[in-house]
Amino acid sequence: MTPGLRAEARPAVATTIAERLLRHTAQALPEGAGACPDPVRLRIEWAGPVATELPDERAVQAACGLMHVHGRATGGPSPLAVDYASVVAGVLAAVGATALRVGRARGLDLCEVRTSVAQGALLAVGQYLAAATAGGSGDPPGSSFPPGSARQAGGLATLVTSDGVRVEIETLDPDAWREFWVRLGVAPALAGRGWLPFQQRFATAVCPLPDALRQAARRCTLPDLRAAAHHSGVSLLVVRSDPAPAVHPEPWELSPWPKPAGGHGPLAESADGFPSPRPARDAALPLTGIRVVESTRRVQGPLAGHLLRLLGADVVRIEPPGGDPMRWLPPLAGECSARFLALNAGKPVVEADLTTAHGRRTVRTLAAEADVFLHNWAPGKASRLGLAASDLLPRRSAPVYAWASGFGDAFGDRPPVGTDYLAQVHSGLAAAVRPADEPPAPSLMTLTDVLGGLVCAQGVLTALAVREATHQGSQVHSCLLSAAALVPRPAHRVRWTPLDRPLLTADGHLYLGPGARQRPEVVRHILDGADTASAQDIAARFARRTTEEWRVRLADAGLTATPVRTDLSDLPHDTAFRTAVAPPDSASEYARPYTPWEFA
Repeated sequence: MTPGLRAEARPAVATTIAERLLRHTAQALPEGAGACPDPVRLRIEWAGPVATELPDERAVQAACGLMHVHGRATGGPSPLAVDYASVVAGVLAAVGATALRVGRARGLDLCEVRTSVAQGALLAVGQYLAAATAGGSGDPPGSSFPPGSARQAGGLATLVTSDGVRVEIETLDPDAWREFWVRLGVAPALAGRGWLPFQQRFATAVCPLPDALRQAARRCTLPDLRAAAHHSGVSLLVVRSDPAPAVHPEPWELSPWPKPAGGHGPLAESADGFPSPRPARDAALPLTGIRVVESTRRVQGPLAGHLLRLLGADVVRIEPPGGDPMRWLPPLAGECSARFLALNAGKPVVEADLTTAHGRRTVRTLAAEADVFLHNWAPGKASRLGLAASDLLPRRSAPVYAWASGFGDAFGDRPPVGTDYLAQVHSGLAAAVRPADEPPAPSLMTLTDVLGGLVCAQGVLTALAVREATHQGSQVHSCLLSAAALVPRPAHRVRWTPLDRPLLTADGHLYLGPGARQRPEVVRHILDGADTASAQDIAARFARRTTEEWRVRLADAGLTATPVRTDLSDLPHDTAFRTAVAPPDSASEYARPYTPWEFA
């Protein structure tokens, strides 16, 4: 047990993850600083503020929409075959506990933090929830399938070669995309038609590529595709069937800044010059008064800043002239993308062109006034711009310089594009998230982006805790790969029975609770002797009654079952989620989860 932590948690995976991360934080602190005379009380629950019974990971995935988002690309709701929501909750708990430690060191009277697996799940679907509730937009085209429709894999981005190898490609450059397909014999206009669904898969969790592109890939060998990728500048990784992580990096790496020789420099100031502002003792949030400057894009970096803002920090965004292009990604909530606002609302913006000397001076000026500078630029960009830690730190006492990357040093100085899906592939998560009877493929839900943002925030908070204890600043680096490695998975891909999958009812889907899945003989009795090993027999029986009728019959037998949410726009109207999800209003024209912690 980590010093200073008294766990009162029930979800085992979440508790294990939280304890691991808090041990990693304690190791970064000077000897003796990890002990607290008044332990931090940490509570992790399954449902938290959600007023319904959620007895395990799968129930949370069903109720909070994870099964729906993950299953969009394959034809219907499907569980993630790993305890993803529990891992998110475990990192959330560690983030909350470390923030509480920082707040107490700064004089705040706080001693308890609470979170839940359900709140972790809602945070993970936050962007999809915002999009589904902005202006009545609902779920994206192609993401919903009518009851009874056949499941299909046309919504995945994974390609299959003529020699049967499954590969994932990535590029953020439309010209590179077009050249890749032209090299495979595809007409430029046809290649262009695949660009929009390919790029939008980050937002929609589905990728309906033109079938002609898939067929073109099937006509090529793996060496053919690798050659086309190399010459066009497209990243390509083979999708492994082994779920084990390829590497086991630490969640984050923290490097303290040494005092310069002669006592001059950014860290040579005395404790009297320590810059951390002291909030009022009765402040409600642990980072009140902390200033963060971020230059981030897409999900991983903005989510880290979002979490720090929810913890009380003042977060300022640096964006290019005219604003971040993601601001205009539909659907809009008012005049801005709902998905963008889900991660960036409440952050004042300063525009700066980093390719100009004036823009870079703007960044240095902002960083000089900040406690934390955070970016998720591509490897080497900070040095090329003259905005590496060594370029910024001389103007600030004891700051934190945080970099969130895709792969860290796993690929040397020429890594693939550091995006979510390639991180899933290289980490083995693409194999782990699906059962053994399905081909391995990354989930098009941005699993590692969300975890990566959380881990980055935890690294920043650890650096702030070190600063409180030592009066020294730090550099902290985390990556998508280190976040993905946190997800526990078995040595071999899991095998499911028909009872492990969502069951189609007369009006929706139902997911059986752990007791029912473990006691097929009781389910057989409720189904009047149905063969619980036969997917066809199970499907035929469950289709005869509504979801609620089956839920009641199972409850009468002492078994739980959870209706599977297949429309996120229903969440803010569900009374069970009234204190977990904020509905759209005049200030925010989209639904969003409430802050995922409670402090006391």
